[in-house]
Amino acid sequence: MPDAVYDVKTLSPFSPPSAATAVLILEDGSIFYGSGFGAEATNVGEICFNTSMTGYQEIMTDPSYAGQIITFTFPHIGNTGTNDDDIETLHPAALGMVVRNDVTEPSNWRTSSDLHQWLAGHNLPGIAGIDTRALTRTIRDNGAPKGVLCHAADGQFDIAALQKLVADWPGLKGMDLASVVSTEQDFSWAEGSFDLEKNAAETRNDGLRVVAMDFGCKQNILRCLVDAGCMVDVVPATASADTILARKPDGVFLANGPGDPAATADFAVAEIQKLIDSNIPIFGICIGHQLLAHAMGGQTTKMARGHRGANHPVRDLTTGQIEITSQNHGFCVEQDSLPANVEVTHISLFDGSVEGLRHKTKPVFCVQYHPESSPGPHDSRHLFARFTKMMKDNQKS
Repeated sequence: MPDAVYDVKTLSPFSPPSAATAVLILEDGSIFYGSGFGAEATNVGEICFNTSMTGYQEIMTDPSYAGQIITFTFPHIGNTGTNDDDIETLHPAALGMVVRNDVTEPSNWRTSSDLHQWLAGHNLPGIAGIDTRALTRTIRDNGAPKGVLCHAADGQFDIAALQKLVADWPGLKGMDLASVVSTEQDFSWAEGSFDLEKNAAETRNDGLRVVAMDFGCKQNILRCLVDAGCMVDVVPATASADTILARKPDGVFLANGPGDPAATADFAVAEIQKLIDSNIPIFGICIGHQLLAHAMGGQTTKMARGHRGANHPVRDLTTGQIEITSQNHGFCVEQDSLPANVEVTHISLFDGSVEGLRHKTKPVFCVQYHPESSPGPHDSRHLFARFTKMMKDNQKS
């Protein structure tokens, strides 16, 4: 089916192409028609794009995508199918998938089901056959818009009702989603990275005990901590500092997660400040980085388009080294808001935004990007070793 983009403000009467089984409507009135796949469902959220060429299953199951519909700029989606191992959480938090080409049949020895069946099983709709380049340029130039994705096999769409859904949705700014996707119960994690040759996960333990605060933690982050020699206990985002310290951990990890960090900070910052004051080593990524910035006196702001992809260059200001990183965030730390005892350690070479911080007198550091790199390059996995070294040095002292 050819690309179809319409603006309801200039078309009257309005009628979709006869072959359309899905529609994507943006808050500016733009309407994209295409072929539906996955679940017959309707979801409203923020429309973003991801430039990664691999790892669509990891991306769709990353809890940091809660409240978002993901546009994939890579055209060949579905070719590796899906399986039960390449997931970041059991229940995907993303709201839908937008792709250029029709989803292809899987061709991979690890496939357990195709993408269409997997999406349908999680009640997630998809749309194919639209001009994703045009949509990506719109997001790039004007910021991530609110939108609605509807898949209806009969091709019947109530455009006015769908537009009202978009208008009524408040947007991600001011929205706490970390407590929504976080675990409700404490649990322990002991599996390391998955070994394809052995078809199993490795385990390792150097005796370091880490408590991970789950703001939307990806499983591969926990695997990287185990690879680095840690025993990991995961606690909810709302866990108190007293509860965490009572476990006598060697370090605390602040995980990734979705939503506005300023909203999550309302309940998390006071506890994180207590952890900082305890002088325990702390490592944060993504929203964990942003919450540490709030706890240390800084502020965050919503970005116009965000960083989402596996090719983002970051400079380590302490070493001069440049790393190609995997990123997924729509908020960033305001550099001018940081107090004198906090040092910026990493910056984005795309837009100069803050990508890493450290406290000058406390064993605390954090990065905005995803060092577990699932998907993405492994340039930044050394940060887990930095964390374990910090914990061992703290034990000695």
